[in-house]
Amino acid sequence: MNHFTTLLIRNLLNNEHNLPEFESVLSEVFRQQLEEAVNDVLNYELEQFLGYERYRHTDKTDSRNGFKPDRTIDTKYGPITIKMPRDRLGLFASSLIPAYVRRTEGTERSVIDLFDLGLTNSEITEAVDRMFGAKVSKGTVSNITNRIISNIDSFKNRTLASEYAVIYIDATMMPLRRDTVQKEAVHIALGIRTDGTKEILDYSIAPNESKTNWKNMIETIRERGVERVALFCTDGLNGMEEVINSVYPSAKIQRCLLHVQRNISSKCRVSDRAEITEDFKSVYTSADKTTALSELEKFYGKWNRKYPKIMQSLRNNSNMFTFYDFPREIRRSIYTTNMIESYNKQLKRHFKSKEQFPTEQSEEKYLVSQFERYNEKFLNRIHKGFGKVTDFWFSDSCTCVAVTEG
Repeated sequence: MNHFTTLLIRNLLNNEHNLPEFESVLSEVFRQQLEEAVNDVLNYELEQFLGYERYRHTDKTDSRNGFKPDRTIDTKYGPITIKMPRDRLGLFASSLIPAYVRRTEGTERSVIDLFDLGLTNSEITEAVDRMFGAKVSKGTVSNITNRIISNIDSFKNRTLASEYAVIYIDATMMPLRRDTVQKEAVHIALGIRTDGTKEILDYSIAPNESKTNWKNMIETIRERGVERVALFCTDGLNGMEEVINSVYPSAKIQRCLLHVQRNISSKCRVSDRAEITEDFKSVYTSADKTTALSELEKFYGKWNRKYPKIMQSLRNNSNMFTFYDFPREIRRSIYTTNMIESYNKQLKRHFKSKEQFPTEQSEEKYLVSQFERYNEKFLNRIHKGFGKVTDFWFSDSCTCVAVTEG
């Protein structure tokens, strides 16, 4: 039985087999053993550097010269005290514990993971204290998470796939402090590749959602290597069709039908909302486009007299039934922008604890950390139905013309 095992058994017996208490003691045993092991390694490193063992006499110019002031390093098991040996010439440097290090990479990774989960700097300092027994200031947390800043440019400038089956675009409002705290629009583009995997392509922050902001983003996506897009799904912001057509003239466009439905419902009497919503739902859940168009005419006939302006607005609403041009397996995924809207809700839910971003850069740190987690999670996951239609998107038989946008 080795010394470490003896320590564990002794502590277990001393705690009368109280498992929770033993787990706490176990962590302390690990911390003590780690501290001892690290200091042993440091002394061994100095021996190798000097070329002779401790306490041996030597005629070499350089030799041991005691220890540097004790240094505390935060680890996953708690803080450990480092006794860094030194040589008389000041040439020794440890490869295990570099100069000025105050925490292990594992502790820093935990800070970043907690930040990714949406915790505030104050909550992170408390969590690190509870987990590791390490005191980390809010300023230190900010400095650690600042490494994400270098990821912002790499995220926004990375090369994208040349072809995307679908790109969903939507904006969500999040509070940001400039001179005062105001909600600003975070424009987000989510793409599904032709193999069915998906990723967040790009984002931008602006005071309001506008077609100008969307045009800049879509042009940037084109510049980053996206040559062809089969379908864009949009919530119906005025002018989006012309913006998309100006950059990708061969791409098809689908208006989100749930947005259309909500718009209809919001403009009619409360007493009619349930019925008119159900009637419109029967239109876009038809088996094919011909039936859908027939059901739409019935819908107009039933409600035109009561709500002529709503019906005229609906007649002017183009690109409602584009999804029927695509395989049945994926239609439920492309007649709404639900995919990106549900992600935006999740993004805002994680953000709630932060209340507001003090700067645009702090907001970008948060967003990029979330986007990278999403992209990593779905890197090799094929979205429902898309795995069955991988050969459809730009084939000769596809109704989406297989040409490079000019």
